[in-house]
Amino acid sequence: MLLRSIAVLTAANVLNNRVAPRLGPLTSAAATAALVAMARQSGVTWEELGFEHGRRGAVIGGVLVAGVAAVYTVGITLPRTRPLFHDERALSLTRARVLEEALLQVPVGTVLLEEVGFRGALHAMLRRAHGQATATAVSSALFGLWHILPAVDMARANPALGAVVAGESPGRLDTARVVAGSVVSTAAAGVLFTELRRRGGLLAPSMLHLATNSLGYLFARLAATKTEPVQQEVSH
Repeated sequence: MLLRSIAVLTAANVLNNRVAPRLGPLTSAAATAALVAMARQSGVTWEELGFEHGRRGAVIGGVLVAGVAAVYTVGITLPRTRPLFHDERALSLTRARVLEEALLQVPVGTVLLEEVGFRGALHAMLRRAHGQATATAVSSALFGLWHILPAVDMARANPALGAVVAGESPGRLDTARVVAGSVVSTAAAGVLFTELRRRGGLLAPSMLHLATNSLGYLFARLAATKTEPVQQEVSH
């Protein structure tokens, strides 16, 4: 059952990133349902899946959302960190498409599948078979590998952020190092999300995940509006 779950996640990853990105919410919803069904079939309870601690998860998640918003606000205010928010994937979209990404693609196409899949079904099945430590390590490592395809897109869309991950200047960006850095950093994030899931159910990491990604679209646009006046002054 565990191998089947990994196969479902792999298929969904390829479909969402390469084959039919706009159908991501539909693909992710179907994959999430399949993963939950497989976990339940293997004997995992709803509580083991992470559907618990609703009130505590909402409080923890709310604090984390506020923290993300504060960090992003400072980030676009400072000229030194503002380039990190430059993302062509967000800037090339119309306002309607940005709303679609932030309110549909990210919540359903990304957060739902990744949190229920990695922190819910996959972690619960691994925990039953091998214990908490192994479940956290393996599910987090797989979560890092899950981000290989998005990391390639990130390197192309945001050279400044890619350079930070790769440890090189944007002009000598090495995509392989960007991908490796992204895998390591998202695997570490997976450990954090798993700890949040243990303390606040799936709601806590889901809220943090949603804030990080969805607010990223908003702040990418806000960072661009702060950069444009400066560029106009230089051109004059």
